[in-house]
Parts: sequence; structure tokens; C-alpha cells
Amino acid sequence: MKKLKKILCTVLASGLLLTGCAQNTSSTDSGSDTVSDSSSQSSTDQGTDSNPQDTDTKEDINIYIEGDKFMLQGEEVWLTGMNAPWQAWDDFGGSYDPEYWSDVFSMMHEDGFNSCRIWINCSGNNGVEIDEDGYVSGATAEHWEDLDSLFALAAENEIYVMATLMSFDHFKDSNWKHTRWREMLKDTEKIDSYVENYIIPFCKRYDDNDYVWSIDLINEPDWVFENAECGQISWDNIGDYFARACAAIHENTDDMLVTIGFAIIKYNSPKYEGDFGSDEFLKSRYDNENAYIDFTSVHYYDWQAAWFSCPFVVSAEEFGIDMTKPRVIGECSHTGIKALKQIKPIEDCYEWAYNNGWNGVLAWTDRDLLNGDGVPQYACVKLAGQRMQAILDGTYIPEAESADIA
Repeated sequence: MKKLKKILCTVLASGLLLTGCAQNTSSTDSGSDTVSDSSSQSSTDQGTDSNPQDTDTKEDINIYIEGDKFMLQGEEVWLTGMNAPWQAWDDFGGSYDPEYWSDVFSMMHEDGFNSCRIWINCSGNNGVEIDEDGYVSGATAEHWEDLDSLFALAAENEIYVMATLMSFDHFKDSNWKHTRWREMLKDTEKIDSYVENYIIPFCKRYDDNDYVWSIDLINEPDWVFENAECGQISWDNIGDYFARACAAIHENTDDMLVTIGFAIIKYNSPKYEGDFGSDEFLKSRYDNENAYIDFTSVHYYDWQAAWFSCPFVVSAEEFGIDMTKPRVIGECSHTGIKALKQIKPIEDCYEWAYNNGWNGVLAWTDRDLLNGDGVPQYACVKLAGQRMQAILDGTYIPEAESADIA
């Protein structure tokens, strides 16, 4: 068994809400159920002077990379993660509820999770200040204050946050600021305004909080390129943003990592239609040695299997992922898979990924995380956290071996 740093707490030996998990087959399309009603706040506080948080003073609690592995305090760490993307949509600078997020992080910690992907901006309608021409001047004071609180709570509960800065939703026709974001993405000077007035202040503000361990530049840029409702913006324009943002993050933080949450493997594997997160592509869009992502983030739902197979059936290497860097499955259904004549509950998917060349999995949970109707999605996802906790601390016995022992 791999030697891994155990940063998870003891799993509670309590009964689990199993009923209904296998029957719930509806996969969540992140961002498909959106709300866009908040207007931008007027006050701006970029927060570049100092980090307002008194975060953990322990040394070397940041996740870093050696070769193709994530490391923590000299030992390999596997990302047992999940998506808790938002509570009410556009939370930060909107309707942020610290008690909700405190409960989320505490619950995750108790159930064996060490990492979480959160959408810092869902639609771009509030929080970040962008004018009609696509120029970004900063962010509202409320946005920074909410993030200060969120990331402090994550640190208290030892949950490492992948901060997703924007989504394809920013560019959708239904988003009332979509023309502004499209203007931004098509003009390198406007991209620079976003990088200089939002991404760099974000980096400087949270660089000292090691639990803000990575930035996901955008949720599923594939749809910005493919879908008419998102503008069908070229990969060259999208790549201009990727490259400039990557360089800025590497140049303005000590150890914060960066990735891109692609929706479909065909856009981040050379096996299909090109790797638009590759070093070669990013440096072709911006001649800077720091224009690169640190690890690959693949999204998967069962509709993709017929065309591009499934990362819970095919190893990372067979999937065509860059094996020189760590690779995670950044989104997948909370139910596991039912494709390619394979049926695996989510806990089996995590275990399979662990054994087949992936460095972590972050399953999707929707806004019913705490109080959804019927069986909450989290009742299924928590089984994966608990399974991985047992694997990592050496107490897990597979069913076949357990039967032999009996």
C-alpha cells in the first residue's frame, strides 16, 4: 500500500443513510440550474496590503508537488475530495452564511475528506466589478470579507480548498452581465485588468493561508467554446486568459497551485481534439515561463462514456492524461457510474481511481448538501470519504478478503 500522509480525522462508526443512493441516477450538470439576480456592490477593497486572517502557524502545511505526486510534509497525499460549490449561488459578496459553511467543513472533516472545490464566483453578477466594456476594476469589500471568513473556516477544519474563480455561466445569454465577460475574454488588455485587479489581489490576500491550496481558473470552459449560448469564443482567446492567469498566480504566490476544470476529456488529452491546458498551448498564447498549469483536472459524467470512456474504468495513462503532472477527477456524479456495462457506487470509484493512477477525486454534491429532499447527495458521497479514510489508515478490508477471513 502506498505510504500516504494521514491528515484525516477518525471516522465516526455510525450508521449511514444508504437507502436511495443507488436508486438516484440523476447526474448533476454543474451550473445547469442557475440563478442570476444579484447586482454588483459599489465599494471596492482589493485587499492587497496584508492577509487579514490569523491562519494556522504550523510549518509546512501546504500541499505541494514532487514529480507527479501531491505531497504534504514530505509524504504523498491523496485528495479525498468533494464539490460543495455553493449554498445559494453567488454566495461570496451575496448571501454568504458562515454557519452553513462551518457545518459543511466540519462534516467533511469528520467523514474523512481533506479537500473541497468551491465556486468563488458562480455567474460574475456580483463580487467582481466589471464594466460594460469588460474592464475589471477589482472586487467588492463584501466579497473579500466573505472569502476571509470562508477560508478561515476551511483552515480551522483542515479542509484544503480548490477555489474556482469563474464558470461558463459567466458567458451564458441568461446571465445579465454575459456581454461584459465576453468582452473581457476577447481582449488581452481586458484580461490583464482581471488578472491585475482581481487574481493578483486574491493571490496576495490568501497566499499565507495554506488551505487555499489551488485555483481552478474556470469551470468547464469547453462550453464557452462549443455552445452558442456561451458565445462560442475561440480557444485562442480562452487560452490568452489561461496563460496570463497561470503566470500571475505562479509569480505572486509562494506555493498556490493552478489548474483548469475541463468538462470533457477531448479538450485536455492529445488523444482526442487537443490538450488546451498543455504547457505548449499556454506558452504559445503568452511567452512566459510561468504560463503552465500544475495539475490536470478532469470532469466526468456517464453521458461521456460512449465517446471518451470513463476514468473509473480506464487508467489515467490510458485516458491520455499528461502523466508528468498530478491528475484529479475534479467532478463526477455522487452516484458513481452506470456506463460501459460497469456499475460502481461512488466509494468503489474512489478506490478504483486510487489504485489506477489518479491523485484524487472530488465528487459533485448539489445545494441540498445538508437538507435536500429525500436522501441528500452527501449521504452517498460520504461513503467515499469513509472508504478512503479506512484505506489510508490501513483498516480497510475488501469484501472478498473479509469473506475469506470469515
